[in-house]
Amino acid sequence: MRASPAAKVAAVATAVIAGVYIIGVIVLNLVVASHLTEQNDERLAGRLTVARQDPAALSQPVARGGAGPSAGGEAGSDIDADGAPVFLWSVNAQGTITAHSPGAPTLPSALLTEHAPRSGLAFTAPLGSVGSFRLKMTQYSGGWLVAGQSQAGDAHTWRLLLNAEIIAGPFLLLAMFFGSLIVGLRALAPVEQSRRRQLEFTADASHELRTPLSVIRAEADVALSAPREASEYRDALMRIQGENRRLRQLVEDMLWLARFDSRPPPPGDEPVDLATLAQACADRFRAVGPAVSAETPDGAVLISAPPEWIDRLAGVLVDNACRYAGPDGQVRIQVRAQGNRVSLTVEDSGPGIAEADRPRLFDRFHRATEHGSGAGLGLAIGDSIVRSTGGRWHIGDSPLGGALMSVSWKHAQPHRTATPRLTASNLQGDGA
Repeated sequence: MRASPAAKVAAVATAVIAGVYIIGVIVLNLVVASHLTEQNDERLAGRLTVARQDPAALSQPVARGGAGPSAGGEAGSDIDADGAPVFLWSVNAQGTITAHSPGAPTLPSALLTEHAPRSGLAFTAPLGSVGSFRLKMTQYSGGWLVAGQSQAGDAHTWRLLLNAEIIAGPFLLLAMFFGSLIVGLRALAPVEQSRRRQLEFTADASHELRTPLSVIRAEADVALSAPREASEYRDALMRIQGENRRLRQLVEDMLWLARFDSRPPPPGDEPVDLATLAQACADRFRAVGPAVSAETPDGAVLISAPPEWIDRLAGVLVDNACRYAGPDGQVRIQVRAQGNRVSLTVEDSGPGIAEADRPRLFDRFHRATEHGSGAGLGLAIGDSIVRSTGGRWHIGDSPLGGALMSVSWKHAQPHRTATPRLTASNLQGDGA
């Protein structure tokens, strides 16, 4: 099974984070180890300084994490009661090692001989069964004074840190993977939806284009199959002409949508009077069949939009209403101004729009009913216009018994007197 693009992106992001996490862990461990080493070296140096300045401090109790007796002379400057104890040894000129701290482990003489040239520098060395020790030497009374501290506590801290990093790592990476996957799926959802719509559009367009082409070919084949009367040839040519007209309208609508999707053309906004537009639509579509009426205010109702787009939108709505109302039906166009918004409403007495069909009403090639001559691109074009001009749809049921489709825009204040341009061809819409 092929992995989805979102899963691939999540996997790559997780791999990158894993690399960053490993580098971060290494850097953190180095910083912690360096800090612990510096802290131990400071303790050893402090203990040696106190012992050299005050020989009596050699016999004082072991200091845990501190530098020695306090300034007041009290034994056991216990600055860090949880720290590892600091032990003291002295080495005379003959190489005899004397432990001055209770419980101090035995120091191998070879170890001191090896590190004697490094006087003043701390080093780490194993001391048999007691484990690793951090040691520091300094010259004292013709010999050496040695301070040492067990590394067992630091090793325990190191193990805890490493275990926490090992345990937290997988959970962090899993959280990163699923988080990236969710974000990727959400980010790619519009792209995937667009891809599916494009595939559906291509399939539907192929079907819609195939139908008139098949009819044209069939009519031509029948007309040419045998000698016929002139009237029969005329009938065949009229049917071919009708299918050609439908095919041309379909191609023009598809090209318009394709251009609009790729980059909507930027026509200049102008004042458009919805009242004048509604009256023009009513006058033009009265010849279609149903009784078309327009109810508009007395004054101008202006919006700011490209006039040719609003012409086409109105034509689509009125053409749909006339088609579904039927020859004996009623269609009503209303223009209203309410507050800072104005609306264009088209109602009909047809069968209406079922609730189940409304979510897909503006899908391309979708028809609310199978009975209709349109290709189902009209409302898709209308929806593109509404969204591009800042309009809002309202779909409902009309008191006439059919559908109610309304679009509202912000009211435009008249800056200059202008008459909207009404184009007759733009008023010829396509069915839903």
